[in-house]
Amino acid sequence: MALRRALSAAGPRWAQRLCSAAWGDTIFAVSSGHGRCGVAVIRTSGPGSRGALQSLTGRPELPPPRVLALRRIRDPTTAEPLDRGLVVWFPGPQSFTGEDCAELHLHGGPAVVSGVLRALGLAGGLPGLRPAEPGEFTRRAFRRGKLDLTAAEGLGDLIRAETEAQRRQALRQMEGELGRLYQRWSETLTQALAHLEAYIDFSEDDNVEEEVLSQVDATVWALEQEIGSHLQDGRRGELLRGGVRAVIAGPPNVGKSSLLNLLCQRPAAIVSPVAGTTRDVVEVALNISGYPLVLSDTAGLRDATDPVEQEGVSRARDRLRQADLVLAVLDAAAVPAEPAALGAALGSLLPPAAPPCILVLNKADLLQGGGGTLRDACARGDPLPPATLLSCRTGEGLDHLLALLARQLAQLCGDPLAGSPSLTQSRHSLHLGDCVAALARYDRERRRDLGLAAERLRLARRHLGRITGHVGAEDVLDIIFRDFCVGK
Repeated sequence: MALRRALSAAGPRWAQRLCSAAWGDTIFAVSSGHGRCGVAVIRTSGPGSRGALQSLTGRPELPPPRVLALRRIRDPTTAEPLDRGLVVWFPGPQSFTGEDCAELHLHGGPAVVSGVLRALGLAGGLPGLRPAEPGEFTRRAFRRGKLDLTAAEGLGDLIRAETEAQRRQALRQMEGELGRLYQRWSETLTQALAHLEAYIDFSEDDNVEEEVLSQVDATVWALEQEIGSHLQDGRRGELLRGGVRAVIAGPPNVGKSSLLNLLCQRPAAIVSPVAGTTRDVVEVALNISGYPLVLSDTAGLRDATDPVEQEGVSRARDRLRQADLVLAVLDAAAVPAEPAALGAALGSLLPPAAPPCILVLNKADLLQGGGGTLRDACARGDPLPPATLLSCRTGEGLDHLLALLARQLAQLCGDPLAGSPSLTQSRHSLHLGDCVAALARYDRERRRDLGLAAERLRLARRHLGRITGHVGAEDVLDIIFRDFCVGK
C-alpha cells in the first residue's frame, strides 16, 4: 500500500520514467564480492537505474548526486522492507560507466543481498533489468569513452593484485599512463602520415616544401627507435603482473623441498631422507618484499633408472628451461670451497643460456668450523652468481637469502613507479612488434613508392589503435573482459 501511495503521489511522469527502463538495457550485480560480510554493495547501470532506485526506496525524489543517503529498501512488488541502508545516485555521464548508475550499500547478510537482487529483477519485480555479465560495467565504461583498453586491463590487474608492486603497476596503468603514451605515438604517426600525404598530393604544385619529406623520415625513425626501446624492457611488466617463475633445482637430497617449506612457512612438499622423494612439480605463490614469486620445487637432477622418477627429472628440466629465476641448491658439506670448482659444480646443473640464478648452499649446520672458507667463496662473487649459506634445519641464513631474492626480483621486475610505464600484456608486445615492423618497412618502401610508404604508416597506426581500443577493438573485447569478476 505504501508503494502504491508513493506511485500515485508521484504522478504519471515518474511512472513514465520507470517504464522507460524497458527501452534500454539496465544491468545490476553485487560489486563487493560474495559471501557474508559487513557491507554489500549492489550496483546498477543503465537508463532504468533511476526508476529502480525510486522503486526500491519507495520515494520519487532522488538523493543529491554522489551523496550517501539513508533509505529503507523495499520490495517493489509487496512493499515489504528488505533492509535499511545507504544509497548513492550517479547520473550519467558523471559515473563510472558514463550511464545513469545507482548503488545500494546494504548489510552483507546473504538473505538481505538475495532479497534485493530478487527485487531488482531475478523474480521479475522490475521491468528492463537483468543481471550483469562478468566485466560488463567496465565494458560499458569503455564503450562510452570513460577509459581505453589499457586502462581497463589495468583495472582488472588492480582487482587481482596480490602484492604491493603489482598494485602500484596496475594503478599506474588504470590511471591512463600507458594509454597516454600509446596515444602520443599514434598522434605522432597521424601527423607524419598527414604530412606525407600532403607531399604526395601537392608537391607537384610547389605548395609543399621538399624538407617536409625529410621531417617525416626523421619522425618515423625516432618513433621506431622509441617503440623498439619500449619493447626491450626484459618483460618487466609482464613478470610483475603474472609473477616471476622461479625453480628450485639441484641434485637429490640436498634440501630442495625443505627450502620450499621454509620459504612458504608450511609443509607444502614432502620431506624425506630418501633420495628421489619428489617426483612431480610442487608450486606455491609467494610475496617477497612486495614482488610476486611463483616458486616450484622439482625432482632431483640425476640419471634416474625408475620410470616415474625419470618423468619427474624430465619435468624438472622443462621447468628450468622456462624459468625466470633459478634457486640452485647444493649440499654445503659436499661441495668444494674454491670458487672455480664450485662454479663448475653449479654449471653442471643449469641448462645453456640459463636464467638468473641464486646459489643456495644448504646444510650449513653440518659444516666444520662454521664454514668460513665456503662463506668467503660465496662473498667473493665472480665467477659465482649471488650465493648464500643456509640451514633449512635451523633457519640460519634465511634473511640473507630473502635479501638476495628481493634484490633479484627488483632487477627482473623493475620499479613500477619509475620511468615510462612497462608493457604488461603479451598482446601489447604483439601489436607493438607489428608496429615497429611496419615502420621499418616504411624506409624501404619510401625509396620505391611514397604511396606504399604511406600505407605502412597507416598499418603502424592501426596496430597502436588496437592496443588502446581506438581501432579494431571488437576482436579483443571478449578476451579482455571475460576474466573480470561480476559487478565490475
